[in-house]
Amino acid sequence: MRRPNWVPEGTDLDKPNAARVYDYYLGGSHNFEVDREMARKAIALWPELPQIMRSNRAFLRRAVQYTAERGISRFLDIGSGIPTFGAVHEIARAIRPESRVVYIDRDPVAVAHSRLLLAEDPDSLVVQADVRDIDDLMSRPEVTELLADGEPVAVLLVAVMHFVQDADDPWKLLAVIRDALPPGSALVLSHASLEGRPDQAEDHQRLYRMTPTPLTMRTVEQITGLFAGFDIVEPGVVYLPQWRPDQPEAVGEHPERMTGVAGVGFRP
Repeated sequence: MRRPNWVPEGTDLDKPNAARVYDYYLGGSHNFEVDREMARKAIALWPELPQIMRSNRAFLRRAVQYTAERGISRFLDIGSGIPTFGAVHEIARAIRPESRVVYIDRDPVAVAHSRLLLAEDPDSLVVQADVRDIDDLMSRPEVTELLADGEPVAVLLVAVMHFVQDADDPWKLLAVIRDALPPGSALVLSHASLEGRPDQAEDHQRLYRMTPTPLTMRTVEQITGLFAGFDIVEPGVVYLPQWRPDQPEAVGEHPERMTGVAGVGFRP
């Protein structure tokens, strides 16, 4: 397979990649046939998947707008993926033009493309790091500088922590992040839940075991526990369409079919 110019050397083009599969669900162009094949298999099992991914992206937009309106102009986007259809810096700067963003991702394809896209934006930086190695991530100069002067920061973990297995203790990782944040900082988080579509959960998790990033769906109670030490704002940890919708009628009769849950909390 011919390597596109946005893909770094050493990237395995023969295995599906979660970031590129997500890009495909959103209608992006930074994916390969192996990613599209996996996505088609997933959609065959779960036809609503593209809608779920777009619902997740819409939550990201609303949450960034909400935190920016609350005065936050610094954003740490962990697991940012490949920028598609409204990146965080674009959403935030529509409200607070001075906004600064540090994008973090472990995937070299996502990082390489983000750096290319943001090469001329001094207030948007890209770091290759893994949330599972949280001490390394939090010690990166781009991150320490973002936190240095005590201004509140919004940490975005949108559709990320379900790629952290229980053995890596996601609750402990969140505690390390929380303790490093200035007061008034926010946690924006969405996560695949077991309750929304329990009939589909095992098949979907089995499919993701084919990738380097297996999926661990959790209960709403477990996901809420990730907000320990944060004051969760209304409406709480709810299904994706239910979190402060632009139009209440857009939620629909069965928000649980979007299966993911989401919330925002602030550090006192």
